[in-house]
Amino acid sequence: MPARTGSRKSGGRKYGQAASKRVESAMRRKKRGTLKSGRGGKGGTVKSRKQAIAIGLSEARRAGGKVPKRRRRKSSRRKK
Repeated sequence: MPARTGSRKSGGRKYGQAASKRVESAMRRKKRGTLKSGRGGKGGTVKSRKQAIAIGLSEARRAGGKVPKRRRRKSSRRKK
């Protein structure tokens, strides 16, 4: 068996099982048309698959699941 070349040291899971369940349920809600974006009643229905996954992961994060930290956006400086 060849040696694995990965950036993860322990070789464990990147995402916990509970996190994957959250994403799964978010995808199901998207398919049914009940997944909303944003808080309260202001958000519209989610159409994008990527957005549904992001919502599921953020729910898992809030619940304390094993999910990597959110990637920070690089701030692009405007040229004058």
